[in-house]
Amino acid sequence: MQLHFKQLGHGEPLVLLHGLFGSGDNWFGVAPKLAEKFHVFAPDLRNHGHSPHHAEMDYPLMAADVEKFFAAQEIVSAHVIGHSMGGKVAMQFALDFPARVKKLVVVDMAPRAYARTHDKIFAALLALDLKSFQTRSQIEEALAREIPSLNLRRFLLKNLGRDKYGKFIWKMNLRGVAENYSRLGEVLGADSPFAEPVLFIRGAKSDYIGAADELEIKRLFPAGEIQTIAAANHWVHADAPEKFVRLVLDFL
Repeated sequence: MQLHFKQLGHGEPLVLLHGLFGSGDNWFGVAPKLAEKFHVFAPDLRNHGHSPHHAEMDYPLMAADVEKFFAAQEIVSAHVIGHSMGGKVAMQFALDFPARVKKLVVVDMAPRAYARTHDKIFAALLALDLKSFQTRSQIEEALAREIPSLNLRRFLLKNLGRDKYGKFIWKMNLRGVAENYSRLGEVLGADSPFAEPVLFIRGAKSDYIGAADELEIKRLFPAGEIQTIAAANHWVHADAPEKFVRLVLDFL
């Protein structure tokens, strides 16, 4: 599978991996600053953005996609940053292909299993008859009861596109992701730990990385360290972009 991507900047390669319902574009609030020092690549992971759709989706498969992306772009090794689902992809990639990763940054995600917290979102999106809507605002309004947050609705609706007849469609493989959702919550597997430096950045207002996760983080990533950004929730790089960029650049 060849992943769609955007790139900017020059220098040492830095690969950014997005979260669930997202795309590489999610990084472009901080990517220009990172691109002042690095050659930044922001791919869309399988079933997301403009990348190919596939019925199967789990972390070993997505890590293998990233390895193929490295090969296609002739990247021997790179720094890798992943947020949320992309953080798990980044961790799996480092564990499966350690020679490809120089330093790893994981944003508000641990290697443990997570409960199903997005079922209501999947149900609301899948229930929409997209072809019956004329405007995005109509779809926003239709989702308001099940998804009260306007910011969340607008984030999710970045996945909307139009077909050749001008009708709304999902760019992401929404049903395929929903059918594989349980696999996206699974604990990561590894034959051996990743020995290179790893920075975990968590939001103080998020519960994705707790004290109970630190032991497993140290087991799989013995050179790992955890930094907390006080003003941030789960979307650390969006909530506190300047602090996030400073932490990342200092680490890299």
